[in-house]
Amino acid sequence: MKKLGISIYPEKTTEEKIIKYIDKASKSGFSRIFSCLLSVTETKKQIMEKFTRINEFAKERGFEIILDVSPRIFDDLKISYDDLSFFKEIKADGIRLDVGFTGLQESIMTFNEENLKIEINMSNNTHYIDTIMDYQPNKTNLTGCHNFYPHVYTGLGLDFFQKCTKNFTKHGLRTAAFITSQAKDTFGPWPVTQGLPTLEMHRNMPLIVQFKHLVALGNIDDIIISNCYPTDAELDEFKKVRKDMVSFSVKLEKDIPEIEKKIVLDEFHYNRGDTSENLIRSSNSRIKYKNHNFKVFNAPKIIKKGDVIIESSEYGHYAGELMIAKIDMKNTGKSNVVGRITEEEIFLVDYIKAWQKFCFIES
Repeated sequence: MKKLGISIYPEKTTEEKIIKYIDKASKSGFSRIFSCLLSVTETKKQIMEKFTRINEFAKERGFEIILDVSPRIFDDLKISYDDLSFFKEIKADGIRLDVGFTGLQESIMTFNEENLKIEINMSNNTHYIDTIMDYQPNKTNLTGCHNFYPHVYTGLGLDFFQKCTKNFTKHGLRTAAFITSQAKDTFGPWPVTQGLPTLEMHRNMPLIVQFKHLVALGNIDDIIISNCYPTDAELDEFKKVRKDMVSFSVKLEKDIPEIEKKIVLDEFHYNRGDTSENLIRSSNSRIKYKNHNFKVFNAPKIIKKGDVIIESSEYGHYAGELMIAKIDMKNTGKSNVVGRITEEEIFLVDYIKAWQKFCFIES
């Protein structure tokens, strides 16, 4: 993952609220802005003045700014595809083309004198990006970003999302997708406000869990909150998590010994390359603590999916190995359950691949 992003809609709210939001988000690790021109109805002069003020402040806070545009916007503002200087003047770093062209035009635009990023709509499983690549674009300035979907049940299915994303990752292009705040009275660019996710399965999930899911998938570089405004509590969750790996929220057993707690929370974890259908296995701790006596202290008869396990010394050379159960299974009586992943995150264990890194945050 490269960047966390927020979205702003200057025509829908006050500059004061936007400035406060940008400042707050920067303190939670956000560094990209998706800004929409599609629903703006002001004059070119008004747009230039307002967007410049907001974007200059965002630049001071270290944000990269991408503007969503369409052919209508170019016509309304009398902007030529051969001259993108207007967007540079309002301090943008790139434009997202909501509607595509011939492929050649997009390729030519990636060589713009302003060095702006040209972002392509990813949410179509076509050969569109292949056509652009056939015209030899400047890949440094070519990126992709999925759509968001305000109407309930209209978001992308996971399989389709994966196919669309692969069209871009196979070319080594930077990718982006949207997650949606669960705060009340949120808004986006359009009148419908039933959440703004890319994936339909995310529509009613906690914001941070949506983020963790996209991190687990491993094929999205920039993850952007689509609607305004997330709560302070939602933003604060991003201060706690790793941006480069899945951070499982875990509730530890009350009487967990000190070494076992240290293994869960402080050691570096990754799934073994010889993956199991039943368990995620992190084996380094059994080597580091090979001389420690791991006593049996909590060995329930049934281990449930989402349970975090550390093997006792009764398991011989497996002693000290951390595991996460991917299915319900019988306990031999030698395996300690040291904690449990929070219920809304248990589904994430199915996405951890061979060699994939992960960590735990105590909930």
